[in-house]
Amino acid sequence: MSTKEEVMTALDEVEDPELSLSIVELGLVYDVRFEDKDGVQHAEVDMTLTSPGCPAAAEIMAAAHRAALNAVESVHINLVWSPRWDPKVHASEDARMDMGIWD
Repeated sequence: MSTKEEVMTALDEVEDPELSLSIVELGLVYDVRFEDKDGVQHAEVDMTLTSPGCPAAAEIMAAAHRAALNAVESVHINLVWSPRWDPKVHASEDARMDMGIWD
């Protein structure tokens, strides 16, 4: 059985192509939940994007799906818009520094 940490580690390999930062470090991954579907561990990943008009949306979502499959047998990536992503709130300290956001 995989853990949330294992899925998050797999997702940490996915970068936003415009920012060259991990989607996990950016705080774009909000939650990972598990379900048992006929004996198969299934993960539901809630994530968002930096903006609703993100030109790399399809690329990021597909990369997240592929990466999560390295940790679990079955996964669904849910694109959510609530809460609205705010780098000052959701991004790690290192990611904020890389983006030039100082508290």
